[in-house]
Amino acid sequence: MPHLCQRFQLSALLASLMLSCGLSFSDDQSANWSQFRGPGARGVASNPNLPEKWSATENVEWKRDLPGRGWSCPVVWGQRVFLTTVVNEGVSEKPKKGLYFGGERPKFPETIHHWKVFCLDLHSGSIVWEREVHRGKPESAIHVKNSYASETPVTDGERIYCYFGNLGVFVFDMDGNPQWSKRFTPRKTRYSWGTAASPVLHEGRLYIVNDNEVDSWLLALDAKTGKEVWKVTRDEKSNWSAPHIWENKKRTEIVVAGSGRTVSYDLAGKELWWWRRGMSSITIATPYSSSDLLYVSSGYVGDKKKPIYAIRPGAQGDISIKPFKKSDNDYVAWCNWEAAPYNPSTLLYQGQLYSLLDRGWLRALDPKSGEFVYERKRLPSGAGYTVSPWAYNGKIFCLNEDGETRVVEAGQEFKYLHTNKLADDDMAMASPAMVGDRLLIRTSARVYCIRKEE
Repeated sequence: MPHLCQRFQLSALLASLMLSCGLSFSDDQSANWSQFRGPGARGVASNPNLPEKWSATENVEWKRDLPGRGWSCPVVWGQRVFLTTVVNEGVSEKPKKGLYFGGERPKFPETIHHWKVFCLDLHSGSIVWEREVHRGKPESAIHVKNSYASETPVTDGERIYCYFGNLGVFVFDMDGNPQWSKRFTPRKTRYSWGTAASPVLHEGRLYIVNDNEVDSWLLALDAKTGKEVWKVTRDEKSNWSAPHIWENKKRTEIVVAGSGRTVSYDLAGKELWWWRRGMSSITIATPYSSSDLLYVSSGYVGDKKKPIYAIRPGAQGDISIKPFKKSDNDYVAWCNWEAAPYNPSTLLYQGQLYSLLDRGWLRALDPKSGEFVYERKRLPSGAGYTVSPWAYNGKIFCLNEDGETRVVEAGQEFKYLHTNKLADDDMAMASPAMVGDRLLIRTSARVYCIRKEE
């Protein structure tokens, strides 16, 4: 009994301290958004006070204009928001919205660019610190819609890891002091589209995948020192999917989606399982897991195959299935060959899997069977949907490149609710961050902190 009493007193003291700081237990659990799409790369939050309506002025706690261009998503730890950008001393071509051919720009820019990291204050948007990691002419080309800062940073609360695909990784402590860096040789990507696969952290290691046209690889670095732990070559050409750390009931795996082969590695870099030629010809979406199923998708708009897979844990070796079969082995729970979007990752929320197609159609699937709950429901017209959808408060949020967020009620029936529109110069291609009761949206021009007005 004395021990129980002491624990109760300690819990009461902690609760009192949290309340005195304006926090609650639920706030504390949702205080960080440390990687692309947040915890588990799933794009889901649970704070009931998150905003459902906003504009360029309504429910805007603050907004901060940022120089240059970057499609990296904001990440948050405590009271600090981290983003990357690249500033061109010359004039960058204005990106055209939507899906189209002809966006490749194979010629390297001739002007000086500045690769930068920004740290903002979560409560005010003021700049806490700014660091330039490189200055010079780019040594690789990008698509007119891409940026040289498209990989989302990742943080463990001690350091912020900023990866610029064809340049290197640059690491700072939370106060902006350099810790270590590692540069990479630029490599050609498919059609000179550039890079975009974000890094991930797990138990003191930083994992980076770089799939390109020359020599693709997956790299494990010691997060504290930057020392190489291991590096494996990948028999792949260009992909843009971030790796996923799958902690399931059998083991922990590093899953990397690819158009040639999707592969799972153990924590020593050894291949566990794979499948061949089971994806579309371009793979961008990031895998994620829930309820001991892994979800992997690839849906290039020009292909007949646009699969979403659900994978059970424990596989070994080749688990490829025949094209357009739902499954023919114990580890592929199901495959729906015509359901995946191209740019966005899918979304699992409240017992349904949502697929947002780039041209503005929304589908819902049963995550256990892969069968459609509803098919191709049209969102109001607008530019393409590159941003992955996100969810909270029983709502699905779909942000298009015009800066318009279409809000849909989650459930077995499609119900469009309303649109939240930002400013006319707010082109949007970065997924948001959700921390506590704040929604952070990064556009081509600025960062918004959206919060209900008190």
